[in-house]
Amino acid sequence: MVFEMAQIEILPGKGAEFEAGVAQAVPLFLRAKGCSEVKLLRTIEHAERYTLMVRWDTVADHMVTFRESEDFQEWRRLVGSFFKTPPTVTHAEVAVG
Repeated sequence: MVFEMAQIEILPGKGAEFEAGVAQAVPLFLRAKGCSEVKLLRTIEHAERYTLMVRWDTVADHMVTFRESEDFQEWRRLVGSFFKTPPTVTHAEVAVG
C-alpha cells in the first residue's frame, strides 16, 4: 500500500469551486485499479493550500494505470483550471503504525 500525496495550491477565492470539482472526481479515482481511498485536506493556516491523499496498492497503479487513463484527463479537466502552480506529487509508505 502506498499513499499519493499531492500538494496543490489553488487560485485565491476558488476554494469552493475546487472542492466541488474534487468531489465530482472522487468516483474517477475509486474506480481505478488499485485505488481504495481518496481524501482532500485543506490547510488551516493557508486556505488556498490543499493535500490530496490517495491510497493505491502500488505506485504503478497511480503513475501508469491511472495517469494514462481517460479518467485522469477528466480529473484534470474538472480541477486543473484552479491550480495556481502545478501540483507536487510524492508517494509514501507506512513506516510505523
